[in-house]
This record gives sequence, structure tokens and C-alpha cells, in this order.
Amino acid sequence: MSYGGVTIKNSDRFLTSFTRIEKELKDRIRNKRDLGFSRCVKILSKSDAVLKRYRDDLLEFAELRNAIVHNRIDADYTIAEPHLSVVEKIETIELEIMQPKRVYPRFSKKVITFQETDSLANVLQIIDEKEISRFPIYKDGKFKGLITERGITQWLAKNMRKNFPDGIETSLRDVLACQKNNTCRFIDKYTTVYEALEIFKNEIEKGSRIYMLLITENGNEGEQLLGIITPRDIIDLV
Repeated sequence: MSYGGVTIKNSDRFLTSFTRIEKELKDRIRNKRDLGFSRCVKILSKSDAVLKRYRDDLLEFAELRNAIVHNRIDADYTIAEPHLSVVEKIETIELEIMQPKRVYPRFSKKVITFQETDSLANVLQIIDEKEISRFPIYKDGKFKGLITERGITQWLAKNMRKNFPDGIETSLRDVLACQKNNTCRFIDKYTTVYEALEIFKNEIEKGSRIYMLLITENGNEGEQLLGIITPRDIIDLV
């Protein structure tokens, strides 16, 4: 590639990006800056979702870096010259590490919520109009749970033989009582996209499932909702 008439070799671009990543990782390690690149990756990837996602790539880059450096005959000639696709990949990963995608404002949206005293009829009307089937439920500003299509089905199955004079005018409090209320998580708006993905994956690995991540300023239930994420949202993005 040429910049200002000067041709920059793939190996130089690769080493430049690698060096920036290495400095960033060692800065995060702080008091263990003498650790090698691969060791830094292995340590930090245990707690950093971005590094966990690119762990294998980074370890392969370390091997390629060694091949380039140790097989360089002189400043102008390198035996191990990386392919352009490899250079572009490490530069993309570098950007992900330095400026990871955050859930906000990427998943910012107006969230339809209900009070637990609202009727099931109100929810069914919104489901019909907007084809949305999961709604956060509150009572006096306090989060009470998430109404889902499965929860509504469970309520109907349990109560179909009972005689309700008000029919589907029953309150959402009754519907919530028929379903599990651990089907969502609150996250702060600074959460990375890969951290959000890890939350969904970890629940699946534990044999459970969450339907939605609710985004607020600091991840607290009492705060204003800034957006929501479903498993499909995150999979489509990542």
C-alpha cells in the first residue's frame, strides 16, 4: 500500500498494529508489564469479552510476529511477508480492542413498558399492532419482571378452565405470577457488544435462557430504559 507516494509493506503495517495492541495489553496488566504478548492475551481474555473473542487470532498473530522479526534479513527485506487479508484483520481487531462497540447507542430504542396493574388486554393489543411480544413490567417505578409470549401462554393454560368475569382484563400481576422472572438482565450502557453476547452464551451454557437485556445508564432496575437487546439482535450484529 502506498501513503503519500511511499510504499508501506504488509509486514510493516502488521508490526505497527501488533505493537500498538501489545502496548495496550501490557498497560492493562500494569504491574506485570514484563509478561510476553501471548501470556497477556491468555490472562486478559479471561475477563475481557473482546479479547476472549479474538484470543486465538491474537495468539496466531504472535507467532507470525516472531516469524517476521526473526527471519528479517535486513530492514528492507522480510522473508515472512503477511498477506493483505491478515494485515486488514489485525488492524480490524486492533480497532475492536481500542474502541470496542458499545451497546449504547447502537441498541437505543423506545421501550414499551406496562404497569403491573394494566390489563392483559392492553398487552395483547400492542402485540397485535406492533408484533412485539416481550414487555418490561413495573410497579411505581420498580421493575417487577418481563412479560413474554411464553408467560402469557402459561397463564392461559393454567386458567383456561376457570371462569373469569373480566376475561383478559385480568391484571399483568397475575400473568407474571405464572412465569419465571429471571428471564432478563439489566446492563449499563457502557457494556460492550461482546460482553452482551457472553451474557447470553453463559446462560445457555448453564441450561437456562434469558430473552432480553435491558439497557440503562448504570445497569440499575430503577433507571430509565435506554434500549433493549434480544439474542437475535446480538447474533445479527456479531
